[in-house]
Amino acid sequence: MGQAAGLKPAGDALSYKMVEDELALFDKSINEFWNRFKSTVSDTSCQMVGLRENYKDSLKAFAEKLSVKLKEEERMVEMFLEYQNQIDRQNKLIQEKKDNLLKLIAEVKDKSQELEALTANIQDLKEEYARKKETISTANRANEERLKRLQKSADLYKDRLGLEIRKIYGDKLQFIFTNIDPKHPEIPFMFTLSLNEARDYEVSDSAPYLECLAEFQENVRKTNNFSAFLANVRKAFTAMVYN
Repeated sequence: MGQAAGLKPAGDALSYKMVEDELALFDKSINEFWNRFKSTVSDTSCQMVGLRENYKDSLKAFAEKLSVKLKEEERMVEMFLEYQNQIDRQNKLIQEKKDNLLKLIAEVKDKSQELEALTANIQDLKEEYARKKETISTANRANEERLKRLQKSADLYKDRLGLEIRKIYGDKLQFIFTNIDPKHPEIPFMFTLSLNEARDYEVSDSAPYLECLAEFQENVRKTNNFSAFLANVRKAFTAMVYN
């Protein structure tokens, strides 16, 4: 039985051998994995270092480019602001010129309206002058006709009343009576007659002076009876002589 206890069964030896083989194979696998892992880690580290250096170089180059770009953009911003200022100044000048032009146009328009009003006033004055000229001309013609009639009437009274009528300066007629004073028949008694703008009789400059001449003038204006007027004046001169 002791011998039997010191001996290992064949089956157990085979199992132990298999376990050792498996352990050896596992250990070999571990070693291969570790070697591959170290190799991989080493290559990756080198790659990371290379990538980091490349990143630093790229970052530096990018920073330089970015700095240049920023400076260019700053110059562009400065140029834009300068252009904007120039545009603002130009717009301000344009607005001032526009305001001045509008002001000038308004002044010209006002002057044009004033000129039109002045032209209309001148035309009105011309028409008014033409009407007054025609009125004056008509009045003058009427006065001439009236004076002619008076002259004709004077011719009728010249022999009977010793009356002489003279046309003097200013379209006036001077009436001269004689044969009033029996002692001195040659002494003249006179007055002046004219027509005013209203074509009414205007009697003045009597010699000798007659106080009633204004009353005679008013009567002849009302009655338009010139013959009676002359008769009344002669009577007044005659009464003056006898008084």
